[in-house]
Amino acid sequence: MRLLVFQHLTDGHPGIFRALLAKDGVECDTVRLDRGEPIPAMETYDALWVMGGEMNVWDVDDHPWLVEEKRAIRRWVRELQRPFLGFCLGHQLLADALGGTCGPMRRSEIGLVEMEMTAAGREDPLFAGITPRFHALEWHGVRVAQPPESGHVLARSSNCGVEAMQAAPRAWGVQFHAEADDQSVRDWSTQGDSRASFERVHGEGAMGRLEAEVKSRSGELGGNAALFYRNFMQAVQC
Repeated sequence: MRLLVFQHLTDGHPGIFRALLAKDGVECDTVRLDRGEPIPAMETYDALWVMGGEMNVWDVDDHPWLVEEKRAIRRWVRELQRPFLGFCLGHQLLADALGGTCGPMRRSEIGLVEMEMTAAGREDPLFAGITPRFHALEWHGVRVAQPPESGHVLARSSNCGVEAMQAAPRAWGVQFHAEADDQSVRDWSTQGDSRASFERVHGEGAMGRLEAEVKSRSGELGGNAALFYRNFMQAVQC
């Protein structure tokens, strides 16, 4: 199997999934779009993952490569009709590329958040084996306001109405960071003023408390990640 990954920053990699991909012998090619790397011929790949990033879907003046990325996502899902999975920014790009809309949140979601599956989510193969209520790591200030016309909302939280969606038969997006591990929080907290802004809202030492909470729930997060990964890989074979 060949997997193509669109990555937008150094620490925005597939995280916990890297070990699973290596174990399965998946050939994984990463394109650093933020560094100007070109998108290769996509027909030779079996699946596409689009990772998170600090930019917004509408920041095309500062990041003109977003235009080509959205065009590639649209072609991959609509023309090639191959398996797609987007995380955070990748989730938003999927919505935007297929005619949905995104917008700023009233209050950013950073931290462990409880998700609740919709009726569609409880039936969706991507979430097979995962409990209808589960915790996931969030790190975003933009949301999918309206999924694409053909999309289905699979999970929501109290602060975000589209935490996961199926945008096409084999195209999914998740707002949360299913790929995150213990190291992810430590890495992300060093980006820009992330730690300072987080602690302004949640109090001094809040980032350290978040790191400890993520570590304490590593069993749940890791178990769900393994299920999530296997479910997607089964979809690739369909």
